[in-house]
Amino acid sequence: SKVHVEAERHHQAEREILLIGHFGHPEVDGTMGQLPPGSMTLIETIEDAQSFEPRDPERLAVATQTTLSVDDTREIVDCLVRRFPGITIPHKEDICYATTNRQAAVKQIAPRADALIVVGASNSSNSQRLVEVARRAGCRRSFLVTRADDIDWERLGPVSCVGITAGASAPEVLVQQVAEAFSARYDAKIENVISAEEEITFKLPKEVSGAAA
Repeated sequence: SKVHVEAERHHQAEREILLIGHFGHPEVDGTMGQLPPGSMTLIETIEDAQSFEPRDPERLAVATQTTLSVDDTREIVDCLVRRFPGITIPHKEDICYATTNRQAAVKQIAPRADALIVVGASNSSNSQRLVEVARRAGCRRSFLVTRADDIDWERLGPVSCVGITAGASAPEVLVQQVAEAFSARYDAKIENVISAEEEITFKLPKEVSGAAA
């Protein structure tokens, strides 16, 4: 992944690496596991950033887990830059575009929603972050569900406006089923909110594209 490549590049340049992420996340474990012990320090919170003491403040670099909250990551990066002006940071934080776009949409929806449903796996970091972003944006009744059957209607309470979004890897069919569940219970009008057009495309590996030709 991009984070793995960035970490290796910084290590080759003999920089001490600060990885912003969550302990136990597969991407964090994989990135930290690829380098010798002591090459990288995990920064989970703003307090970690404030208390970190480097071996050499002039030879530092930042890498980030891709599924974090954009706001949380920016706050930590800003803290590190204030403490260590010479630190090397990415031109763009290593948060995948799908995660960034969904967080932007949640911020747009949350202030006017009575409740917000995030469709995603319970162990999905980016789905959990969407719930956090929604609550911070003003929608306290924000919940993570894996499918329509998981909606706790009693806990949801009375609603007139509900936001529905999904983690980056959640199948569209599950989102549709959640929308249909609300339509079955309420006289619902569905409005699509688009915060960004995802127009990025990815080239197939030569082995695959060649076989398909």
